[in-house]
Amino acid sequence: MTTQYQAAVAGQITREMEYVAKRENLTPETIRVEVAAGRMVIPANHVHAAGRLEPMAIGIAARCKINANIGNSAVTSNVSEELEKLHVAVHFGADTVMDLSTGKDIDNIRREIIASSPVPIGTVPIYQMLEELGGNIEDMRPQHFLDMVEHQAKQGVDYMTIHCGLLLEHLHLTTSRVTGIVSRGGSLIAKWMMAHRKQNPLYESFDDLCDIMKGYDVTWSLGDGLRPGSIADASDAAQFAELDVLGKLCKRSWERGTQVMVEGPGHIPMDQIDMNIKKQIEVCHGAPFYVLGPLVTDIAPGYDHITSAIGAALAGWSGAAMLCYVTPKEHLGLPNREDVKQGVIAYKIAAHSADVARKRPGSQDRDDALSRARFAFDWKEQFRLSIDPETAQAYHDETLPQDTFKSAHFCSMCGPKYCSMRITEDIRKMANEQALPTTVAPAKSSSDPSVVEKKLVELKS
Repeated sequence: MTTQYQAAVAGQITREMEYVAKRENLTPETIRVEVAAGRMVIPANHVHAAGRLEPMAIGIAARCKINANIGNSAVTSNVSEELEKLHVAVHFGADTVMDLSTGKDIDNIRREIIASSPVPIGTVPIYQMLEELGGNIEDMRPQHFLDMVEHQAKQGVDYMTIHCGLLLEHLHLTTSRVTGIVSRGGSLIAKWMMAHRKQNPLYESFDDLCDIMKGYDVTWSLGDGLRPGSIADASDAAQFAELDVLGKLCKRSWERGTQVMVEGPGHIPMDQIDMNIKKQIEVCHGAPFYVLGPLVTDIAPGYDHITSAIGAALAGWSGAAMLCYVTPKEHLGLPNREDVKQGVIAYKIAAHSADVARKRPGSQDRDDALSRARFAFDWKEQFRLSIDPETAQAYHDETLPQDTFKSAHFCSMCGPKYCSMRITEDIRKMANEQALPTTVAPAKSSSDPSVVEKKLVELKS
């Protein structure tokens, strides 16, 4: 079986490309051209595609996508909790989900997630491999990793984050960083290289990894093991040294017939985001950029779904193809169901805002429809068009729960006398009435106190 990339280069339009074209309101030929150019990926492992997967696309020509991370840890969580997180993530609009499980029973959890998921599933294979090695990364041999990648590919994983671009000669560049190496996969590979004083075995096994991934059409997510973990470390020599390697690996992945996207930085001040996105697009030859946030400030633990959604919206506007969500628990603990919901909603807002700013066709239609419903005081339609209808209605109903207030021309914030939109309705009615021909006697001058008083009474009523 061929990969989506191989089919696109050969001029073939696959079933998945046709499906994606309908979802994106683009022509199948446009999808094929973008995939062939490497600017778009369709993560669809042959195994998962044979099940309940609904193909989707990640690329600059498509809508900006979001990813939600779930998965257990050595401390907490089980299969039922992870399936509930999956349901919440997909229900509120996650386009892909990554299983980042690091605890026990990983195979069973992933099997259930893939079987239940209509969206592509991603993983970081080094996590499960480390569990099987008892937590000792120094014991890893290249074949251990190759075997784990093939094992997960056979399960149906659609894309994998693999840290191939972090090289031995890059490590000294991190010594003056405030937060060092914050990528879990990156830090593990760095520790292995230091222990053995050898080059990154994943980099040296890249062609073999391509062959495995090509066999199942697993999409590369080239991991940024040296991404900055604080805004003080943003855009430094270590980050960009790894990026240069990732750009070369993009070309090698295409030469081997595989699909590829590239992970991006995690903590970047607002003024550096646009530069980072454009630099990645240039260095990585247009491969889709998948950014982790980025967080624009480091001072808000407990609210990093907000600090990162600000950066994510800017990144999407500048050209990032997919945004990896951050939950309120980031840096603090394993996300639960509610954390997943808050992270997904924050990032749906960010991605949609980016689509509007980039003027993607039809992206503003929902905004305009909700605005019309708001001006018409059609509360039920406002709720329906909201990203989170249940919460929107709950906030409204806290003070005005009765059905009669679902058609009222005010809410509890302004009340009946101070609603600007209702006053605007009155102004428009007045303007229309004044524009009509009249046969009655001319009204008194507006400077007459009685006329002014009458108008004020009308406006307040």
